[in-house]
Amino acid sequence: MTLVRFEPFRGIESMLRRFNELFDELDRSLPVRFELGTFSPRVDVSEDEHNVYIQAELPGVAKEDVKVTISKDGVLTIRGEKKQERKVEERNFLRVERTFGSFSRSFMLPENLKTDQIDARFENGVLTITIPKAEPSKPEEVEVKVR
Repeated sequence: MTLVRFEPFRGIESMLRRFNELFDELDRSLPVRFELGTFSPRVDVSEDEHNVYIQAELPGVAKEDVKVTISKDGVLTIRGEKKQERKVEERNFLRVERTFGSFSRSFMLPENLKTDQIDARFENGVLTITIPKAEPSKPEEVEVKVR
């Protein structure tokens, strides 16, 4: 009797490849539709010894269309809108991949930040928010009497 190793996921890779080929073929054959997609900017959050940095990629968004707010409970929100260019009726689009529309990204900030000193700069399609860290409070030392 010959032993055959059981591989439960053996055929899945070829099945997924076939599905991808099918959907690629369908994508090429369907007419292009103009729909507003969901635009969600990519964001990096980093820190160093003195600051927390939030950088959001906002290509195609005007500086005037971006709003940064911070709530009393420490939630920083970036809102804006990537507006669609005027429609070009005489063009026959073969593929449309860019997305447009309103967006909102929120971040819960730690308590050790000076939220009244936030700096936001918008250059070359990148919004950079710098939030200074507060000096850590030194723990108070309380003497306990030993009986």
